[in-house]
Amino acid sequence: MSNPQAGVSLSRCAHLQIYSESEEKTMQSAVIIPARANSTRFKNKPLADLCGKPMIWWVYHRAIKAKHPTYVYVATDSQEIAEVCHAFSIPTILTSPDLQTSTERIYEASKSVPADFYVCVNGDEPLIAPDLIDRIIPDSPPDTFFVSNLMTAVYSPAEVVDESNIKVVVDTNQNALLFSRSPIPHPKASLSFSYYKHLGILGYTKEALRFFAQTKRGPLEAIEDINELRFLEHGKPVHMIAVEAGTLSVDTPKDLDYVREVLRDALQKGEVIV
Repeated sequence: MSNPQAGVSLSRCAHLQIYSESEEKTMQSAVIIPARANSTRFKNKPLADLCGKPMIWWVYHRAIKAKHPTYVYVATDSQEIAEVCHAFSIPTILTSPDLQTSTERIYEASKSVPADFYVCVNGDEPLIAPDLIDRIIPDSPPDTFFVSNLMTAVYSPAEVVDESNIKVVVDTNQNALLFSRSPIPHPKASLSFSYYKHLGILGYTKEALRFFAQTKRGPLEAIEDINELRFLEHGKPVHMIAVEAGTLSVDTPKDLDYVREVLRDALQKGEVIV
């Protein structure tokens, strides 16, 4: 995987591959990690300390261990986050502070990073497994419009009712029927089913990102505050990929304490080196 030189603007960090006419161009994929400072629930979350390193450092270093991505960047609207990333040699793209969603931030970053496929890895996933990133990247360039998302089974009742966990149900082709913060489906006739939640790893073609950025938020998205509903409300498929995963997104200071203990234990055992 390519690892461009770090900087706070693309012009300082991008070393794009150049192919001669005789070379076969392989699919280019870019992982973009959106990071904003003014989270409503946890201000400056990407810079929260985890065992001596900011959380965004842990997410980036998980991402670069994936085998398939060509590039990995952080996309942020915060000069402070950009400067911290620069200090840790993390390639960074500054984006507009007016963007409302992570998907729009990915789209703005994609204008500076030519690729066939873009992967969003949420900046609050410091325990994300690198192989999960590889699972969402196709072997060859997908159709012009293509959106995919990872999902994993939920076994804890507390996770099912937690509104920070976005639940999803799919059709027989593994395309999403609905995303919701409420438990779906409702267990009226049977308890013999599994709940699934979506993970903070999503894949898009450039055309899909453009569609999202140029399409107004619908009523369901406005109610649930779930980006992926913008595609479903306008009849666009979102392909779901089921995986086994034990990741935890950091939504609260309590989550941060738990992740810190996990990483501290891994450091003591020599499973992680910083």
